[in-house]
Amino acid sequence: MKEITELSFPEDVRYTKDHEWGKSVDGKVKVGISDYAQDQLGEIVFVELPEVGAAFEKGDEFGTLESVKAVSELYMPVGGEVVGVNSQLEDSPELVNSDPYDGGWIIEVAAGDASEMDGLMDKSTYVEELKGIKP
Repeated sequence: MKEITELSFPEDVRYTKDHEWGKSVDGKVKVGISDYAQDQLGEIVFVELPEVGAAFEKGDEFGTLESVKAVSELYMPVGGEVVGVNSQLEDSPELVNSDPYDGGWIIEVAAGDASEMDGLMDKSTYVEELKGIKP
């Protein structure tokens, strides 16, 4: 596993305590897991995606990631309706490992309340949170 300083945390995304991220793009929110989360999970071998049209509240479980180490639940950083899924992950789940913020995004959501993004952590707050987790 990498040191926190070796991981990537873009400034233009917001983070949850559960290590999901959300990024506002064209009025929607793209969702994925952080570089820290994919590093901790190890090689991702399967991604369970929700159906387009499914609606979730903030904090709801919307899918799972299966790695060689464990199965991990995915939680909504904001509430809303799933308007897109990254179907590339069906054949190439490893994109979550190699490119967690661009090629490895998981779902796209039409947020019910865009202000929920304001409640997520910015990069510096998230990195400080991680420093408290890692010895």
